[in-house]
Amino acid sequence: MDIHVKDMRFPLLLDAYGALLTERKRELLDYYYNEDYSLSEIAELTGLSRQGVRDGIRKAEEELRTLEDTLSFVRFSEGVAETADLLLRLADRAGPGELGDGIRDAAKRLTDLRQSDPGKE
Repeated sequence: MDIHVKDMRFPLLLDAYGALLTERKRELLDYYYNEDYSLSEIAELTGLSRQGVRDGIRKAEEELRTLEDTLSFVRFSEGVAETADLLLRLADRAGPGELGDGIRDAAKRLTDLRQSDPGKE
């Protein structure tokens, strides 16, 4: 049984910053978070020891945390999505017409901005 509890924020961080990791770190995190392999299964696939896999994952996770703390791409993207959702709720309350349409347009612009965010794939 793996003692390491999976933090489900890491797939988002991996999407945002994976290109900045080494290929090995990216591979370990992909197997662990996206493919849901156990440490033992990853060890078998990569030729590393189970402890080596665990250490590699922890180091990669720390690197992703540091990148997010420094660059905040994921936090930015989440904030944009929350603001767009709020605007859509306000547009619904405003109803049809110029005000509602203007608010919906602003929400769409935010959604488009989020989709073009370099940290979002």
